[in-house]
Amino acid sequence: MSTKEQIEAEEYMLEAAEAASQASCQRHKCGSVIVGSDGTIIGRGFNSPPANREDQRRCGNEKELYNKRVTDKTCCVHAEQRAIIEALKTNPTKIVGSRLYFIRLDERNLPTRAGKPYCTICSKMALDVGIKEFVLWHEEGIGSYNTDEYNKLSFEYSD
Repeated sequence: MSTKEQIEAEEYMLEAAEAASQASCQRHKCGSVIVGSDGTIIGRGFNSPPANREDQRRCGNEKELYNKRVTDKTCCVHAEQRAIIEALKTNPTKIVGSRLYFIRLDERNLPTRAGKPYCTICSKMALDVGIKEFVLWHEEGIGSYNTDEYNKLSFEYSD
């Protein structure tokens, strides 16, 4: 990444952190922004139960108690999903070729570095709508993944 691209990416990560501050998930606060090829933010998202309905909250449930066929063991809509939905509602012609920036906040609401790509739910959804790249902030700096690569790495993930 050039210095200009790095500064730009850091600004979008701060926007994603602002979105994450709205998260109501009791496990993790995550945020995403989707940026169109013209540089405008076309979607924002944070993780929380569907429609922010408390009757859908299951953050305290142990993931091991779910049947193995339940593939997403969180009660929340993912930040990436919510950003994609918003972009499709408000800017459907700008989503193809866009970039998705993702960040997580720690217990003090400070940005934390991302691990390896692992969410196949979000990577498949991003592929389906034409998002070009996923951008994560790693220990060694901001990393950009072509969505095909992100999806492949997500399916290969093991901890």
